[in-house]
Amino acid sequence: MQPTKAKVLLAEDDLSLGYVIKDNLEQEGYQVILCPDGEQALHSLQKEEFDIVLLDVMMPNKDGFAVAKKIRQKSDVIPILFITARSLEEDKLKGFVSGGDDYITKPFSMKELVKRMEVFLRRTKKLYSESVQEYAIGKLRFSYTDLKIYNGDETTSLTQKEAELLKFLCEHRNHILKREEVLLNVWGKDDYFLGRSMDVFITKLRKHFKADPGINLETIHGVGFRFNTPD
Repeated sequence: MQPTKAKVLLAEDDLSLGYVIKDNLEQEGYQVILCPDGEQALHSLQKEEFDIVLLDVMMPNKDGFAVAKKIRQKSDVIPILFITARSLEEDKLKGFVSGGDDYITKPFSMKELVKRMEVFLRRTKKLYSESVQEYAIGKLRFSYTDLKIYNGDETTSLTQKEAELLKFLCEHRNHILKREEVLLNVWGKDDYFLGRSMDVFITKLRKHFKADPGINLETIHGVGFRFNTPD
């Protein structure tokens, strides 16, 4: 028997589909707890620790957006993937605003779902690694390990996604980065809706850099970004 890869909370009110997903993920080595609605999902989250959460958007009692918001009140780290039967732009953007990391639209292949999960589980594993990853950015200090930016005695906390994006920018500072390059490396795929989400995170990061005028996260229209920092 292969070792358990990760513990998954799956919230899906279509139990036929839920059991198909559960059985397939367990064959891949995941431990899966299946909940038929949002209320039971939150109850399970209070009792147990999970490595990743898969949320159907349309569920009775509490929908996926409401569950995601509750999760984000407690943790910025645990990955949340929405499972949706609709591909409406407003649904996808609402999912990102409520704290989701990605979405997958029904019908989907199990191979696609597993790939999407692995992207986020690898990052979470890196986040909890014992090695300390820190970057000097002008007069600021960014700790990817702690998800924090330090400016002297002042400390700013980041979400996991903000930290992932900033880490990639730090590793490619003072170079032009194409939008699709950033999306593929930080979000795992190049997608219009994820691009909209990325723009929100870029704006958030810029606010953190106001303490040092020498730092400039530049938008190069039609191309991408350049993270200009003092030598």
